[in-house]
Amino acid sequence: MTDIPTTTNGHRPTPPDLTLLPDQQADPTLNLTAPTPSPLGINRAPSTGPAADRTVSETSYEINLDEEPSAPASPVPVDLPGDGIVPGSVPTEGRRPIIPAGLHRGNRLASAQAAAHRFGYVAAFHAVRLPWYGVQAAWWSVVGMARLINRQLRWWWVSEQYTLQQQAANDNDPAMWLKLHREGKSTRRWRGVVLALQVIALIIATLIVAGLPLWMQLLTVAALIPLLAHRGRPAGQPIIAPAVVTRRYRKLNSDVVLRAYYAAGLGHPDRADQQIEFGAQMARDGNGSKVLINLPYGRTFAEAVKAREKIASGLDVSIAQVTLSRDPASNRSHWLWVADADPLASPAGRTPLLACRETDIWQPAPLGIDERGRQVSLFMLWVSILVGAQPRRGKSFTARLLALYAALDPYVRLDVFDGKGSPDWRKFALVAHSCSFGFAMTRDGDPLEIFVQMLRDLKTDVQHRYQRLSELPVEVCPEGKLTREIARDPKYGMPVRLVVIDECQEYFDTGDKELNKEISNLLVYLVKVAPAAGVIVLDATQKPGGVGTGDVATAFTSFRDNHQVRFALRTGSYTVSDMVLGAGSYAEGFDSSVLLPSYKGVGILRGASDETPTVRCYLADAEDAEKILTAARALRQRAGTLSGHAAGQTMIRETRDVLADAASVFASGETGLDWAQMATRLAERIPEHYTDLTAETISAQLRALGVSSVNIKRDGQVLKGAKQAAITTALAQRQTPAA
Repeated sequence: MTDIPTTTNGHRPTPPDLTLLPDQQADPTLNLTAPTPSPLGINRAPSTGPAADRTVSETSYEINLDEEPSAPASPVPVDLPGDGIVPGSVPTEGRRPIIPAGLHRGNRLASAQAAAHRFGYVAAFHAVRLPWYGVQAAWWSVVGMARLINRQLRWWWVSEQYTLQQQAANDNDPAMWLKLHREGKSTRRWRGVVLALQVIALIIATLIVAGLPLWMQLLTVAALIPLLAHRGRPAGQPIIAPAVVTRRYRKLNSDVVLRAYYAAGLGHPDRADQQIEFGAQMARDGNGSKVLINLPYGRTFAEAVKAREKIASGLDVSIAQVTLSRDPASNRSHWLWVADADPLASPAGRTPLLACRETDIWQPAPLGIDERGRQVSLFMLWVSILVGAQPRRGKSFTARLLALYAALDPYVRLDVFDGKGSPDWRKFALVAHSCSFGFAMTRDGDPLEIFVQMLRDLKTDVQHRYQRLSELPVEVCPEGKLTREIARDPKYGMPVRLVVIDECQEYFDTGDKELNKEISNLLVYLVKVAPAAGVIVLDATQKPGGVGTGDVATAFTSFRDNHQVRFALRTGSYTVSDMVLGAGSYAEGFDSSVLLPSYKGVGILRGASDETPTVRCYLADAEDAEKILTAARALRQRAGTLSGHAAGQTMIRETRDVLADAASVFASGETGLDWAQMATRLAERIPEHYTDLTAETISAQLRALGVSSVNIKRDGQVLKGAKQAAITTALAQRQTPAA
């Protein structure tokens, strides 16, 4: 029989006694705790006595995995003194500062301003309600005076004796009744004298106050009214309501925790081998309380994570307030942390990137704050990142936050593409090497062609990077991997690249089957291979499944599943959450569909580290993004790394496309333009090709390409021109190959 003791780290109970044979149990000298080395390297348990020599030396062994356990101690005291678990005790991680943080030299002004603001608010709150306080105090003081008089009269008349006299009468005991009656008369006599003296003293005091100046009379009345009002007001109904509501903490103690775990089916209170135990004392931790839980033997941390919703119900809190963290010492132990209030209800605040300082992509990017108020950062290198959510949940804002961090590193090359063409990403044209927004034709060309060409060039770049890295000497490129020095040295030509694709599902369904296949194959290749070459792929989607048909649908699934880091904001169902977070995430207890609709910018981050936190992302709105991108452009100009579209390299084209250029000059809502107006707009927007363009020239060129000249109403006049629909049709016919 081989007995392996459990790890003893002070957090778990002593393992159960070893099972002994009958002859071993009869021998009081048997000792199984001091192993002696054996020839096989296994510690054999020594013994004394013949019985032990006969059995233990041949059949009983133990392997020393840990240090020798200490002597059995008394149970861990779980609950701290007081009502509930909200003491002002010192956290276990460290000591409280001698001088509070608010009194440090740099914080004194802010602390004084905060205190002044608080007291000013309280004073204004009560000043407005002061007349009402006076009315209430006057009324309740009258009630209090009546109650005080009534109490004194009842004291004088010995009213508490009535019950005893009635009991004597019921018992037909005249002797006891007469005795009580005589004692009552005697008591009333001397209490009446005392009461008369009180009345005389009150009259004298009233006469004295009446002879005082008016201001002293008012002062005396002002002092008496609060005392009488306090006596007269109903219990639990203060006259002066608090201006600031004090947070009420949920009571948390060992009984509540045990109730929650037993209700979740993680143990049984009546079975000794299925009882929940505590491995450490409860303690305050940030804005909540924590305790180490020891599950019964055989139960795992994964089971507790799956039962998190039931644990929250047993604790009578929201699921967002419950966090479970793995205990590295044992798989049956974990830390339970319960927040005082919903930590996801309050926003994380604006992004620290608003400082507009230069960043470093080789350092983690600040993403937000987790449930426990700790900052969450994301190391973007060597991974591809997928952000998924329902519309209007903060998907683009989250992806943009990471892109802004990369933009402030002047040595990172950005390629930004937005399948929906919203304003969220357009300001990235200030720093992007290549970019396009939506699928509508622009003066820079067809956005879809720009995107496909970027993918082709990027694949070629990735292949060349691997070839160049393998050829570099070891002292320059250890282990054949991209380094910070190589990425920032222009002679190598291998900067870190970030490719952002918002609404990436749109590029898998362009309407052109052959183009769909090419795009899907290129994207799958990049998301699998490019990160290791220093190319970060950041994708965002609101439709993580059911995109395309046939090979394209298979490619999209492969593309989605090969992202190493996943961030899911609120989704419509647990199946969609599983698509975004990865297969098996729901079985592990991670479901973004349970996030409340009121949460904005809150999601589950999986794959970035061993933990899977729920993150409140920092906010960077459109104005913040423009400010940051303006600073990022200045940083790139200073470093000499502005390239591509941002440097104006795509503005001059060697050839012109009359149909595409004409389509790009239509404003939103316009259905047609007359020839003169179209010629003017083309000359203004694309002067390198249309400086001397006239109405007759553009009319002849477009009519030659199949666009009819029709009547266009403008300012009450009917002029000749072209319809936008006719130009779009001509473009489609040109791009469609002949049958």
